[in-house]
Amino acid sequence: MRAFLASSIGVATAAALALPLALPTTALATPSVLTAEAAPVTPAGSTQSLPLVPVGPAADRSPGVPGMSASPRLPEARGLAAREVETFSLVGVVWDDAGAQLQGRVQVRTRSASTATWSDWQDVETHNGEHAADPGTSERGSGRVRGSTAPLWVGESDGVEVRVQADQADQGDKGGRTGGGRLPKGLRIELVDPGDSGQAAADGKNGTSEPADDKGEAALLPGMTMEMTESSSANVPMAPLGANEIAPLDKADSTADAILADDTLAAASPYIGPRPRIVTRKGWGADESLREKAFVYTNTVKAAFVHHTASGNNYACKDAPAVLRSLYRYHVVSSGWRDIGYNFAVDKCGTVYEGRAGGVAKPVLGAHTMGFNTDSMGVAVIGTFSSTAPPKPAVDAVARLTAWKLGLFGADPRAKTTLRSGGGNLYAKGSNVRLNVISGHRDGFATECPGRLLYGALPPTRTSSAKLQGRP
Repeated sequence: MRAFLASSIGVATAAALALPLALPTTALATPSVLTAEAAPVTPAGSTQSLPLVPVGPAADRSPGVPGMSASPRLPEARGLAAREVETFSLVGVVWDDAGAQLQGRVQVRTRSASTATWSDWQDVETHNGEHAADPGTSERGSGRVRGSTAPLWVGESDGVEVRVQADQADQGDKGGRTGGGRLPKGLRIELVDPGDSGQAAADGKNGTSEPADDKGEAALLPGMTMEMTESSSANVPMAPLGANEIAPLDKADSTADAILADDTLAAASPYIGPRPRIVTRKGWGADESLREKAFVYTNTVKAAFVHHTASGNNYACKDAPAVLRSLYRYHVVSSGWRDIGYNFAVDKCGTVYEGRAGGVAKPVLGAHTMGFNTDSMGVAVIGTFSSTAPPKPAVDAVARLTAWKLGLFGADPRAKTTLRSGGGNLYAKGSNVRLNVISGHRDGFATECPGRLLYGALPPTRTSSAKLQGRP
């Protein structure tokens, strides 16, 4: 199965040509023809990247090897002393070699910007490399990809302290690999500020688009850049250009909508679930200038992999768009990916968000399950669900989303399917693997994701999803 590249400009143009009455081609005008009152608004946001330095008694370090203990009983440690920094809300640690693993413990404590109090030490999930593009793909081989921990949402903060401790060296370890008392090279702490959404309204509802004026200028797109226009047009005609959300549909209308888009479905009597409400990238304030400009597609969607973001549960539902903007920036700016890795995200209140750009109804190639990104989609529930049960609204939202999206491609949520491995730590590259159509990340890669308790919720989710599709 191969992935193919589509020009985002071509996507936008195709959407306009497909709907000449609903979407005037003037809506695709370049930013240079925007009227003064429609000047593009780029969402704010920033990333501070600070190098980690050796820590521990100087006498314990090997001469000429900064940070290395003179004794095998004292593994390498790096960190950052408590300091004041610019405001941020999410943290993570990155390193130079995406193929290297951080075998050790990462902890951070942060100072609240509102109360000036320091948090307790918090652990950061170190095993995150399995949330990535497949080996041998252009995204993986771009030269920009770095190793990274999972990100951790800490809320608005203005101070940070970090400590990273390698695991104790194994007996007989020769020091020739990462681990065994050593840390990866180029360790840095990434402090991500999500910035504002760039939206006039913060409730995620559709904005009202005015029609183009008599001169054909792009009054239809106030405050939108060309990149924003291209991303939004990939969801036409499900939502108008510039929409902050895609409205929900009942089962009958979802099926009719799908048949209108692909008349070959009419003879197949498709099982398509009701389309959930989906907050678009514009709705959650994605800075479209960060991602790569082209969209990448795979052939179909045969399976959905469920994840947790492992970013913690200390967020309110109103903060979910900011968490998502932070994850996006961490994936692209800090980790070097082409876009956010997941195709969809779901918050604890059950709101569904568009993830990687290219169109929510299309088979967009993600970077979520190393080895099985082809012909699949990735759904990430925002939070950590190893010892905390996932909220029922979030689990229900996963069922609704998969009932609709898998239904568009004829997939039965209760069935199994065969995917070809792109390479990973469970299945060799090229091997054909039978997996549940709705699988957890750990089914395709040896990982704790999506957390023990979210993984345990998948069997009833499959049943609920199939029921929503109307399957007997």
